Parts: sequence; C-alpha cells; structure tokens
Amino acid sequence: MAFVSAEFGESERTACKLLGVDRSSYRYEPRPDRNAELREELVQLARQKPRFGYRRLHAILERRGQVVNVKRVYRLYVEAGLAVRRRRRKRLVRDPLASARLTRPNQEWAMDFIVDGLANGRMVRILSVMDAFTRECLALEPDVSLGSGRVTRVLDAVIAEHGRPESLRSDNGPEFCSRRMLGWAEERKIALVHIQPGRPMQNGHVESFHGRLRDECLNVHWFRTLNDVRVTLAGWRREYNCERPHSSLGYRTPDEFRRATTGYADVETASRFPHPHSLGGDENISELNLNREAPVMNG
Repeated sequence: MAFVSAEFGESERTACKLLGVDRSSYRYEPRPDRNAELREELVQLARQKPRFGYRRLHAILERRGQVVNVKRVYRLYVEAGLAVRRRRRKRLVRDPLASARLTRPNQEWAMDFIVDGLANGRMVRILSVMDAFTRECLALEPDVSLGSGRVTRVLDAVIAEHGRPESLRSDNGPEFCSRRMLGWAEERKIALVHIQPGRPMQNGHVESFHGRLRDECLNVHWFRTLNDVRVTLAGWRREYNCERPHSSLGYRTPDEFRRATTGYADVETASRFPHPHSLGGDENISELNLNREAPVMNG
C-alpha cells in the first residue's frame, strides 16, 4: 500500500480500492495481549499442580485476587495445552461364556446381593444363594455388612447341608472377586463363573428370584430391627421352597421338583404336558427330550 502511494502518487483510499483491501484492515493496529499476565500465572500454577483441572485452577486464581470468568480461564487453559491427561481405568474384559445346559441339582448355583432398609433408615444387604436348576433358595443372609469372608462362611454352611456345587455364578462385585473368594473356590474345586460387567441377565436366575423376593416379601413388610429381617426372611424362604408353586417347574415347589427329578433331565415336558409315564418309571426317555433345554426363568 505504501509502495503504490509513493510510486504512483495515489492516495491511501485509491490504493486500498485498487488492491481490494479494506481501509480498516490496513489501519488496524494489534492491541496488546491483555491475557499475557493471566496466562503466565495460569501456566505457572498448572506446573505446580499438574493434576488440577481448569475449574480448580480458576478457584485458586480467585483466591489469589484474580477476578476472571471461568470460561476465559478455560480458553487460556486449552490454548496452553494444559489439559489433564486422564488415566484410563483398567477393566478386566471377559469373553461371554456359553451357559451350560442345566440337567441336575448342584450343577450351578447363582448368588447376588439385594438391598433393603430398616425403619430407622439403615440399609441392609441380603446375600441370596439359589440352585439354578431346581430354583431352590439355599440361603438368605441379611446384615449391614457382608464381606467375602462372610460370604464363604455362608457357602460352607450351605455346602454342608446340600452338597458341593460344580460352579458358582455371580457378578463382578468385590466380595465375589476377592483373593479370599478365589482361594476358597480353588481349595474346594468349585468353578467361579463371573458374568460380563453391565450384563445382569447373564445371571438371570437370581435376578428373577430377586424380583419375587422384592415383590412378595420385602415390599410387604416393615422391618424394625435386623433380627426382624432375619426371622421374616427365614419364614419366607421356607414358604418359597416348600409351599409356593413355581410356574417354570410345572407349578410345583422347588422342594418337590428337587425330590421328583433326581436323574431326570427333561424338566419342561414332564411338568407342563401330561405324559403316560411317571417321573419315576422305568420307561425309556426319548433322545429329543434329553436334548431339551433347562426350564425357562419365570417367576
């Protein structure tokens, strides 16, 4: 622009018009960086506290007397490349395991926790253990705290009464994945089957059971004390196992089903559809019935 004006004697307006430059752009003078001092202090503070994010740094700046908007701090924070590098949480990735065809009691037990509360607002955790084949509730253990040691003691008591299971299915809670639990299972030759995180229906038998427990017991009782919870659960467990008909067992109780189906794999056909032979007869069972799946999960 200065060359055109000096060489050809044109005015600034004419020179800008000939070159297609706006006069305001030509006359623009950059303003001094008003963020220089703030940027320098922010960078220095971020080096002292490398794990602090921009919001925490903004709070410290305000304590030091800096009156600045948090969005302005964020802009300078990003421009200076001060973003905190987040540590990615390590997760154990397990491939989904194919569910085994259940054909006998003690083939697989399922366990999980359910939470309820007392009248005073205190929370109660309930450990439930059930046989996935017979649908029998083997244990309901309530307490305000249930660690892995308590879980293994409950399982030992159930094993003493019902025998040893081949596998235990559970979620990835710390009580079920602890070293104590892994050592306990290894010592007793019991396989631990942990479902995938966020897939509760891979442990669908106990989830269905918890729905019945919540609907028929926990939601209809008001518990004053922990002992009240224990007494109520013990009575409901006896009723569930010995009196309550189960739809997927042909409307028999789990106790009746366990005694009637020892050594018999075809659950659904025998329970839902009348057949000339009895469960205890000597007649041959067809190969088609032997290959049918275990009972469906209905309440």
